[in-house]
Order: sequence, then C-alpha cells, then structure tokens
Amino acid sequence: MAELTHFDAKGDAHMVDVSDKAVTSRIATAAGWVRMADETFAIISEGRAKKGDVLGVARLAGIMGAKKTPDLIPLCHPLPVTKVSVDLTLDPDLPGVQIEATVKTTGQTGVEMEALTAVSTAALTVYDMIKAVDKGMEIGGIRVTLKDGGKSGRFEAS
Repeated sequence: MAELTHFDAKGDAHMVDVSDKAVTSRIATAAGWVRMADETFAIISEGRAKKGDVLGVARLAGIMGAKKTPDLIPLCHPLPVTKVSVDLTLDPDLPGVQIEATVKTTGQTGVEMEALTAVSTAALTVYDMIKAVDKGMEIGGIRVTLKDGGKSGRFEAS
C-alpha cells in the first residue's frame, strides 16, 4: 500500500508539496447514481418537477462543484481546471439518474477530487430539486472510474 502523503513525520496533516512534480496533462472521471421511486423518476423524465429542469441544474451544479473543490476539501490544491463535463442519464432500470463527470487540467497534481466533487454535487442537487416528492432517494456508487497523467500513470476501475 502506498504511503499516505497528507501527513508529515509527526503525523500532522499538511498540504503535499507538489512544486517539484512535472506539469503534465491530467484527467479523471468519476461516476455515481441517485436511485428514486418510479413516480419520482417519471416526474423528472417528463419534466414535471416544480423547481424546473432537474438534470440541467444538476449539471451546472456539478461543474461549479468541481471548480470549488479546494474550497471544500481542506488539503486539495487549487488547480487550473481546463475542462469539466458532467453527464446525467436517466436510467429506468435503477430507477434514477446515472452521473458521470470528467475533469481535465495541465498541472502538477491530479483531478480525481474535482471529478468526485462534481458527481457528488450533481447528485445532491438532483436530491434537492425533487426531495419534496421523494425524501427516500438514495445516493451511491460514487467512485473514480479513470485517472490518467502524472507519475502514477493510468488507473481504470474494473
């Protein structure tokens, strides 16, 4: 197992020094889902949510979440995010919404946290937009599915 880099020799949390790392192209993709009742799924898919376009608002929230990651996660570096895409797909088999976010940068550290934050923020926004009709929704499966660039190379979830 890799050494934890967010702790110093005394065991105190600290921000990792990335100043000696090479600037490389980095990409990360994360995924997750929001499971809901069949009626809730119908309301979203038919565009009947009282707060408006659930998927459109959640997409924007996910993009904003990725950009705000260092404000939310204490030891994340602020990065020059060059691209964020958030895709929300209605999945009748869940039933619910599948969420995938991809974040790119050219920098000295990866963007996995930004991709995870984008998915989480989008999922929370779906919940917020439709909670009046379904407080029992479940958010889950949030994980990194792809990470590439940098010294540790490529990771793809199985």
